[in-house]
Amino acid sequence: MKISDRIRYVGVNDHEKALFEGLWPLPFGVSYNSYLVVDEKIALIDTVEGEFSEEFFGKIREEIGDRPIDYLIVNHMEPDHSSSMEFIRSRYPDISIVTNAKAVPMIAGYYGITDNIITIKEGERLPLGSCGLTFYMDPMVHWPETMVTWLDEEKTLFSADAFGTFGAVDGDCRDSAGAGLCGWLGTGQNTFSAFKSEMTRYYSNIVGKYSVPVQNALKKLSGLAIERICSTHGPVWEKQIPEVISLYDRLSRYEGERGVCIVYASMYGNTALAAKALEVELIKKGIPYAIHDVARESLSYAYRDAFMFDTLAVGSPTYNNEIFPPVAAFMNGLCTRCMKNRRFLAFGSYTWAGGSVKLMNEKAKALGFELISDGVAFAQGYSPDKVQFPEF
Repeated sequence: MKISDRIRYVGVNDHEKALFEGLWPLPFGVSYNSYLVVDEKIALIDTVEGEFSEEFFGKIREEIGDRPIDYLIVNHMEPDHSSSMEFIRSRYPDISIVTNAKAVPMIAGYYGITDNIITIKEGERLPLGSCGLTFYMDPMVHWPETMVTWLDEEKTLFSADAFGTFGAVDGDCRDSAGAGLCGWLGTGQNTFSAFKSEMTRYYSNIVGKYSVPVQNALKKLSGLAIERICSTHGPVWEKQIPEVISLYDRLSRYEGERGVCIVYASMYGNTALAAKALEVELIKKGIPYAIHDVARESLSYAYRDAFMFDTLAVGSPTYNNEIFPPVAAFMNGLCTRCMKNRRFLAFGSYTWAGGSVKLMNEKAKALGFELISDGVAFAQGYSPDKVQFPEF
């Protein structure tokens, strides 16, 4: 697909994979984006998941026919973007791989490739003819070798996984053309509104731990007059770049919107009843909220809404004097994501000895959360007179 006279989209959509990284659900699929920059010389920027190599090669041939590809730019070594590397080398044996020093041993380790590699440094430029590519390192967004590629003549940033999102992009992949999630836009939606939830989920699930490096990258790239973002997942952003960058900035600052993310799990239904009672209170007060039973659904969605809202209400029964395991996994995930800037309420039931509320509060304090109260712990069964939630 032609994005401009120089830039061609040769990515693919995956509607079959159930779990991204073996963890995160893909109800709307995912795209693996790759791009050609066509000039006197041709550069291929990233590849796609290996199982799509033949489809990928067919798209390349549609764009450039029998012309050789001179350079393969490797912005990111995660296999969903690099595992067609050997296939591309077999079709274009004279191709030079262009990447940074941290990626070189990964290329050898994954694919046994050690020759015809050009190692570039920060700010180095690769001329292609009437245009050229400049490279900037953004380590730990979200692997240590990650970099981005800048095409100044098109004001285009090839951003690797930064600004990425879950969700396949069928049809025209540009937001300026009204790209939709799986090719569909709801009434009154634009591309950003269609993808915002899946972009937030992608960030919270994949990138969230690395929010400080994301902030560093945003500062580094702030001097570029970006008019197009070509990420490795999701739409090509041309029209809604301010919204996309603003969302990434807010998420990487851990700035939540007003609202409550209720996360709970329940053994015999009593903590669940308390969670539902809290939900009713929030509805009555008109406070935005989301609610997740993490014993029955993937943590993926709870992390999304933990990043979205400024308040967390977490419910767990006491189990072996500890936090109930599904909720413990959620709390541990907040810790590994270095979550901050949240208000926090713990609640939950116990039978003969409490513990879960105290332990959740300890984890929240370690993250610097503001405790709304000491928590709501109640013995045995739930009843409204036992469980009085504080004001939100």
